[in-house]
Amino acid sequence: MDELLKRTEIKYEDLREIDPQMPNLTKEVAEEVEIQVKYEGYIKLQESQVEKFKKLEQKRLPQEINYEEIKGLRLEARQKLNKIKPTSVGQASRISGVSPADISVLLIYLEQNKGKKEDI
Repeated sequence: MDELLKRTEIKYEDLREIDPQMPNLTKEVAEEVEIQVKYEGYIKLQESQVEKFKKLEQKRLPQEINYEEIKGLRLEARQKLNKIKPTSVGQASRISGVSPADISVLLIYLEQNKGKKEDI
């Protein structure tokens, strides 16, 4: 029944024709059931994105980082990152002019240079 209810043209009450034993819900509760079923995938995607953003917020950026040295960052991103000096990748991702591609380059740079700071 879930799969049928995910279709935009099907309402909870329409399913009663298929299964007369379905619970008789109030209009409000039936509407809530429809919303939960129809948007389940979207809600899961949003929850996944929230988790990714939380991880980016926790990923710290060293204050001494020189963004001019990071190959692959666009010129505008380098300039803004050097000017603002964000403390986390999440903060960097919210800077106007810093694209998701720039954030990917930054994450790769951080991963590649993770051990170098510890060796010093």
